[in-house]
Amino acid sequence: MLRRLRKYGGGARGAVTLMTSSAPLVIVGGLLYAGLFVKAEAVVQKVEPPAIERRDSFYAVAVPDERVVWAAGSGGKIVRSEDGGRSWTRQVSGTDVNLQGIAAWDDQAAVAVGNDGVIVVTNDAGATWTRAGIPASSNPNKLFRVRIANGAAWAVGEFGALLRSDDRGVTWARVLPEKDRAWNDIAFVGDAGWVVGEFGALMRSSDGGATWSHVEMPNKVSLMSVAFRDERNGVAVGLAGTLLVTADGGESWRQVPALTREHFYSVVWDEVRWLAVGDKGVMASAEADAAQWQLGRVAEGDVSWRTQVARAGSRYFLAGSNLAVLDDGALSVAGHQRM
Repeated sequence: MLRRLRKYGGGARGAVTLMTSSAPLVIVGGLLYAGLFVKAEAVVQKVEPPAIERRDSFYAVAVPDERVVWAAGSGGKIVRSEDGGRSWTRQVSGTDVNLQGIAAWDDQAAVAVGNDGVIVVTNDAGATWTRAGIPASSNPNKLFRVRIANGAAWAVGEFGALLRSDDRGVTWARVLPEKDRAWNDIAFVGDAGWVVGEFGALMRSSDGGATWSHVEMPNKVSLMSVAFRDERNGVAVGLAGTLLVTADGGESWRQVPALTREHFYSVVWDEVRWLAVGDKGVMASAEADAAQWQLGRVAEGDVSWRTQVARAGSRYFLAGSNLAVLDDGALSVAGHQRM
């Protein structure tokens, strides 16, 4: 019996010794099998880029009310704010060309225009943007601005592009024949309309844009923007600090002595004063009669170029080398620090 116990006991110790000595081989074998036959699944977390990045330029803004703001710019980017510019979301425009202009009928319907004659429209607050039908042309027809007047949309651009849409941007018709001249902006007050462009060119209409006539201007500097506060009083601005004023509906214009050599790209009547912005952060302002102009800056230390300014409530929205909001003298640049 004792021999049997010793025999069994010795066998047990041998089995334990064998298992212990072979354990490293089992572990190594398992690791080798896992390395050869078991594929690891990498967990990748998608990082969404911010709606507005430092590299973005925005060329136009549309402000249908105090809450809703659209901005359009480089690479086909369109962003929208529903809280007065405090936060922004990016929308899918369906194009990657630079968008030069944007306008809105209301907080649901908007239209944007840009390079290569591209026009995109939305009727669902920007959830979807679709390409519009435009007149055929053998020219590039870069479009610079789009405005809403009397329910119609008007777009202007290269090679005399003057286009009109009466179906909220879905289809467009050419108003005037193509010509080797660029139109940069258009404005309407009732049936009175004005369009400005290269080499000091200006046309006016008194029948809602059905017909247009040329107006002789006091200089040949390219005009970039035009605005009217009523059917008689208006301001046009342009390159090299050009400021022109009319008090007879645009039949004649008075040139304001130059305040700066910097270019002006946008002028608005904001229901309180005239405001013009342009290169290197310059800003010029005047009272309703546009008699005396004051030169200043958008904000202290700001040298950004500005292509458009629009007002909603107490805030001003500025497009250009960045997208900014001016509120009570404080400038907030989207994606940057407050100035």
